[in-house]
Amino acid sequence: MAAGDANGSTIDHKRLQTLVRGLRDPESGAELTLSDDGTQITAKSNGTTAWPVIDGIPRFVSDEHLKSFGDQWTTYEVAHDEEDRATFAAKTGCSLEELAGRKVLDAGCGGGRYSRICGEAGAAVTGADHSRAVDKATQLCAHLDDVQFVQADLKRLPLAPASFDFVFSIGVMHHDADTRRVFDAVARFVRPGGRYSVWLYRRNQWWQEAINSGLRAITTRTPAPLLKPFCHLGAVLGGTPVVNRTLNKVVNFSAHPSYENRVCDTFDWWAPQYQYHHTVEELTGWFSAAGFEQVRALPPEKSGRFYDWAYRNSLLIGSGVNVTGIRSL
Repeated sequence: MAAGDANGSTIDHKRLQTLVRGLRDPESGAELTLSDDGTQITAKSNGTTAWPVIDGIPRFVSDEHLKSFGDQWTTYEVAHDEEDRATFAAKTGCSLEELAGRKVLDAGCGGGRYSRICGEAGAAVTGADHSRAVDKATQLCAHLDDVQFVQADLKRLPLAPASFDFVFSIGVMHHDADTRRVFDAVARFVRPGGRYSVWLYRRNQWWQEAINSGLRAITTRTPAPLLKPFCHLGAVLGGTPVVNRTLNKVVNFSAHPSYENRVCDTFDWWAPQYQYHHTVEELTGWFSAAGFEQVRALPPEKSGRFYDWAYRNSLLIGSGVNVTGIRSL
């Protein structure tokens, strides 16, 4: 049965109740209960700790330092079915055919494009993001009954530990003040025998890191209305083959075929407060320390003689460190 919430929007109470039954108090682990009007959830343990439900989405946090992502994912249309399926498979090491009937956690779901393809593959998906990007994700996945979203801190997810068959995080954890802390917190939700896949920004050569850090010291302090024209300039340069094969190895801007994606990706690089870069050795070490086996680094989505050489030598700004592993039984 659908009803209006406090903001006048229409929500599905049955669907929301199903979501709340799977949630937990992020501090105590206690079960939660949904208010009769569907606008608040409360911890059963004390009946006083409560969080709002706005537009049908439980909100455990506000945007805080990740406001740029809320702006980004609610502004730009960047979902592309075929491309998103290929990117998901490449960056998780998991085929969509494996997901039917599985419980999946999209840790840092952004606008929900990967949650959607997992849901369309038959998975029961919970998407979590610290920003109001969950609003866009909810709209994108409105046709999927088994895809739900919460606005929550990945370090304090309101979920039951060891409750997911597959957990993935693509390009998110490095935007926290402590990447390792986020990695370990999310790892708790993988069941024994379940898979965990993480993609982080790759550490480049020292001179690229120095240029990136110096420019980001300026761009992260630049108001979005002033930064966005710079991102449109990057999108124009990214559409120029000669330029995007040379200059963007020094100053990062996207070379995606879609102009809107190029603007979004460039904003994604320069706007966030935090951005850390990591190595394969570092990330595989985290997997092993967290109790995962069959840990392996995944190859990049792209390939080619020059690309492979540049990737091996950490010369590709914006490229990733991509690792997957299985939770020990």
